[in-house]
Amino acid sequence: MNNSVNKNVIISVRGSQTDGNRDTNVLELVTEGKYYRKGNTYYVTYKESEVTGMEGTTTTLKIADGVITLMRFGSVNSQFIFQKGQKHVSYYDTSYGVFSVGVFTNDININVDDSGGEISVDYELEIDNNKSGDNDFHMLIREVGSSDDKHCGECTGGN
Repeated sequence: MNNSVNKNVIISVRGSQTDGNRDTNVLELVTEGKYYRKGNTYYVTYKESEVTGMEGTTTTLKIADGVITLMRFGSVNSQFIFQKGQKHVSYYDTSYGVFSVGVFTNDININVDDSGGEISVDYELEIDNNKSGDNDFHMLIREVGSSDDKHCGECTGGN
């Protein structure tokens, strides 16, 4: 195992938010990004787009020891910590103001190695102490040009 990993990856993110009225909003994003490892910690970084409403923001996920830290810098600044069974209070700094956000992680699954992998998180948000609903996101990280790349026509025999 070499000491460093630094790859261009395709990142597929699917997130859903269900509010108190049980209305569900699903967001899907496929984008290119970077995937690297320092020591035993993996990092995924990508630029948000108009699809997520956070254009001009760079998102970085730090994955280590069963904890995922999501950091955003740019037009939106925030840091969320996802740790199973734990509540972490974070901040969310937007052009509309700064909110305190409580994140309670119900479940977390991390399955990553030097070639990529997937993570998923099921969590609840409280904004200014009001529960704003149930959320989950699932992220798939795969190396650009890998054989399971859905965007590669030659790989699938051109079908």
